[in-house]
Amino acid sequence: MTGQKAPPRVIVLWCADWPVTAALDASSLPPDAPIALIDKGVVVAASAAARHESVKRGLRVREAQARCPDLVVQPYDADRDARLFEPLVASIEELTPAATVLRPGLCAVRVRGVARYFGGERPAALALVSRLVEHGGGLVRAGVADGIFTAELAARRAANAVELVEAGGAAGFLAPLDIGVLEEGPVPEVGGIVTLLRRLGIRTLAQFAALDASDVSTRFGVHGARLHALAAGSDSHPLVPRDVPDDIHSEVVFEPALELVDQVAFGMRQHAERFVDELLARRLVCTAILVRLESDAGQVHERTWLHPRSFSPADIVDRVRWQATGAEFTAGITRVVVLPDAVDAVQHHEAGLWGAGPDERIHHGLSRVQGLLGHEAVLVPTVGGGRTLADRQHLVAWGDRPVGVRQRSAPWPGRLPSPLPATVFVPRHAVHVVDERDESVAVDARGRVSASLVRMTSGSRTLDLTAWSGPWPVDERWWAPEQATRSWRFQVVDATGCGWLLVLDGDGWWAEARYD
Repeated sequence: MTGQKAPPRVIVLWCADWPVTAALDASSLPPDAPIALIDKGVVVAASAAARHESVKRGLRVREAQARCPDLVVQPYDADRDARLFEPLVASIEELTPAATVLRPGLCAVRVRGVARYFGGERPAALALVSRLVEHGGGLVRAGVADGIFTAELAARRAANAVELVEAGGAAGFLAPLDIGVLEEGPVPEVGGIVTLLRRLGIRTLAQFAALDASDVSTRFGVHGARLHALAAGSDSHPLVPRDVPDDIHSEVVFEPALELVDQVAFGMRQHAERFVDELLARRLVCTAILVRLESDAGQVHERTWLHPRSFSPADIVDRVRWQATGAEFTAGITRVVVLPDAVDAVQHHEAGLWGAGPDERIHHGLSRVQGLLGHEAVLVPTVGGGRTLADRQHLVAWGDRPVGVRQRSAPWPGRLPSPLPATVFVPRHAVHVVDERDESVAVDARGRVSASLVRMTSGSRTLDLTAWSGPWPVDERWWAPEQATRSWRFQVVDATGCGWLLVLDGDGWWAEARYD
């Protein structure tokens, strides 16, 4: 992107299957045991032996056990992952300062200092990989690239210990990758954008990066613009850098000192909420925090935590708990300090209304509107089944489950295929379609068009048609002759380049939708 600061060179270290490695370290199971870690009845991690038996993330426990009868099922423990990863990060910091923990099993360091010490980027990455392996990191891979996003993908796809992407080569490395890798990045609400890109025929990052940046920003907003920057090899950090406010921090003093980690985490809850609220009051969110722990014996433990999106109060409490679990203090904790290390504008991180889960503030606001104006005052669009676009659109009261909505997954012969038009007319618009002799175009029972479509008139507006295709029949209720209907669909393009979906039925021509 023009004018954007070049991404910094980083080394991302990835401990493959870290949750499984941590579980094996905390148990007496053999390394080649088929293991699945379960959270809320779903597999969240599986060992290589389990994956060989087709056990993968997202499976229910019973289905996983059916695929692998010898499967060892254990509960997933996020605190254990953080506690056991802490000594590995400490071992890295013996070679280079300020390792940033992305999440347990994944950390990043800047290339510049450590590369100078070891005589190059690859020797430095190999040294860090060896250090993690020596301290029980299991299978470790390193990615060296411009920016954390590219370096992480390089680490995950490394055939050997180190995958090095040359400076300036991020775009070429990313180009052949599937568009779905963007779901591993730092942008919220990405799933719907990736799905729409696939429907538009965009399969690789190169195809996405080739689109005009202004067009992407107009169609997909801020989140789409950030995804486009990632696909082009730009840094995965916020597009607009922000100065970190030096007057916002969270500090908790415990008197007497606390020995239990859960007590420390409980004591941080209100302070974490106040910390996030102070940032939101300035229209900011925190993408990286520095957590400092102090013990009654004068010991200090600091760690920088990076969030793939932005920190919520619960995220901050989790990081404090993980760090307190891994810190080897000989006395109780007397002080916890949380400082913002990187911030960004809040509009870059707001969740959409129709995303994976509503933001609590959005839910509260809309629920209040319902209380004031009535239950049906706030409606949410949902997509159901049907052959026509109007049939597939449904409005459901906020907070209600769709009732009486046709099943989307059912077969609908004659349904319009993807990509679907962006604007659907409800009600549909009456139009008049004529040929070059200004006579109305008709279709006979065999689907033969009387003449080429030349012009379309809607009210006082007349558009010349430069291209058209069709007709495609839509037969409904053919099993009941007295209720049976037949219509014909056409796709046309006018002289301005705009696409239209037209329908011809017994009542005449209609504009059903527009391809914006």
